Amino acid sequence: MVLELASLPEWISAISQLLLVLIFVALFTGANQRIQVYLWSRDIRSKLVILESFANDARRRTVEYMVSKGARDAESLVSRLADFFVISPVDIEPVDIIRRLEHLVNLRSRRFKEEVARHMPEADEVSRSKAEVALEIASALSFIHKYVRHILLTGEKTRNWILIMQLQLIMPMILKIADTYRRALNDFLKGVPIGDSAGPMVALRLAGLGARWERIEEETVYTVADVEGRKVYIVKAEGPGSSVGRPGSATERLIEKLVAQGRKPRLLVTVDAALKLEGEETGSVADGVGAAIGDIGPEKIRFERIAVKYGIPLRAVAIKMGLEEAILGMTEKIVKGVEKAVERVREIIRGESKPGDIVVVVGVGNTVGVGQ
Repeated sequence: MVLELASLPEWISAISQLLLVLIFVALFTGANQRIQVYLWSRDIRSKLVILESFANDARRRTVEYMVSKGARDAESLVSRLADFFVISPVDIEPVDIIRRLEHLVNLRSRRFKEEVARHMPEADEVSRSKAEVALEIASALSFIHKYVRHILLTGEKTRNWILIMQLQLIMPMILKIADTYRRALNDFLKGVPIGDSAGPMVALRLAGLGARWERIEEETVYTVADVEGRKVYIVKAEGPGSSVGRPGSATERLIEKLVAQGRKPRLLVTVDAALKLEGEETGSVADGVGAAIGDIGPEKIRFERIAVKYGIPLRAVAIKMGLEEAILGMTEKIVKGVEKAVERVREIIRGESKPGDIVVVVGVGNTVGVGQ
């Protein structure tokens, strides 16, 4: 018994030395790295299954909605448009790039509308607009799933452990974005106002109940109201369907028409939802200069060009919210932010124009659930 106890430390020492050798061999051969990559890959694949379920669910619900509205061959349409793409114009030669980009963007939008109208001939405009947004969401979720799978398989194929590590670290963020899109599909199909509807809602509140709206551009309307003794032309996308309209084109056309009549606007104000920074309060309102619009270029530049052409001050009012809040049903905080924005616009009009002046106010954003 005494001998056994005496030899125990030798066994412990031998096992410790063996473990050290194994650890050294693992580090030298990269076995530990391969184990870590395997664990990362397993984690990514488990989340990839969730992304695939999101994409499939969005497709299924889009098909079901279209079929409920009398669509023909909805399954084929959803499968085809989910992979529809736009090739960016050549940017190495910047001359006229905005017109080329605008042409492609409008062409894509027109193709979606024509295809949906052809497959849903008995549906009304609002139902078709909801179907278009459902297709956009299904397409976005499908792309997210395919792209994550592409990065994972590329990393495994090339044994690029850094690529796999980076993907694994940002997977929680990707899942959150995808889940937000998935939940947003419910709100769009129900036709409730979303966070991004804040701009059109400000326009509606300024115009007041009973305002008479007229179409000035595709899916874009305007009205005239008296605000603080000024004649205010108010522009927004046509609702209550899901549309952002063409606010830049509509504003440009409206101002050109007013100037031709000798009634140049004294002020141009754009109102839109804006992504807040972490720590900022949802529904807080800020104002500045420039065009408040989350556009890739064609619509935004029209605001800037028309303002510069006639020397019209271009003011912006932003209602802050998170990405998730922007595409989900409007919350109470954002509704309060809309009221604050209405007052801020009134303050700007009072301070930067005189009674009798002409002012143009544009409520930018998706007008789902916000009619006229």
